[in-house]
Amino acid sequence: MMRQAGRYMAVYRKLAEKYPSFRERSETTDLIVKISLQPWEAFRPDGVIIFSDILTPLPAFGVPFDIEEVRGPVIQSPIRDEDALKTLHPIDLEKLNFVGESLKILRHEVNAIFFMIPVYLVLYYPYFCGELGGVDTIEGLKLTVDVGLHSLMIVDAVRIKCPETPLVFYINGNGGLLERMKDTGVNVIGLDWTVDMADGRSRLGPETSVQGNVDPACLFSPLAALTDEIHRVVKCAGPKGHILNLGHGVLVGTPEEAVAHFFDVAKSFKFD
Repeated sequence: MMRQAGRYMAVYRKLAEKYPSFRERSETTDLIVKISLQPWEAFRPDGVIIFSDILTPLPAFGVPFDIEEVRGPVIQSPIRDEDALKTLHPIDLEKLNFVGESLKILRHEVNAIFFMIPVYLVLYYPYFCGELGGVDTIEGLKLTVDVGLHSLMIVDAVRIKCPETPLVFYINGNGGLLERMKDTGVNVIGLDWTVDMADGRSRLGPETSVQGNVDPACLFSPLAALTDEIHRVVKCAGPKGHILNLGHGVLVGTPEEAVAHFFDVAKSFKFD
């Protein structure tokens, strides 16, 4: 489940009180493993999404940042001109050792998905986000594959070369892009919650595997209504080539009971 670890869980909020710095939580091996495993221990999903952040690679390129509770991401020195751009350097993987170390531990527990972001978004924040919420990210991805990663989820990005690793391609608001996403040759197309599963399946064809796409807001519904929506999505997706998931990340304030129910319903399906 996308964003399956985080603020909706009471156990996470309690840990965050003890470690108030988000960067400490997302860049300390022991804490990454602990937080990543919280939903696994609570709900027993099929796998674990490593707890991280889209900005985690920035210091490895020479861009310091912080994440404040109210303001969100803060770039101390936004890159606004060519001279500032020249201060960037090739990725220093030594500064991302905590990612590899965390994956090595998690891969012995469960399947782990590394959540990747695109080059343009890595660059967007340093350029525009001095106060608001290229460089070689591919080397960072190779690092995660080398330590035993089971699958990658790519957000808003182009096809990359990881021949032994299944790739899930997700774009938020991708209703007008499905056919072009299919042409990238990835293994699975993630459907955003605004796409009707029946329409998405029809456009992509039965041979293309899909992921999704229950609306995260449905987790605020009565459990019976949530059950009906999960069954509708699964029926529209068909009996094969479908990874049941949300159509976006779990929302803050989502009842943990609803997340548990989602997984219980998912496990109840039987296919020949």
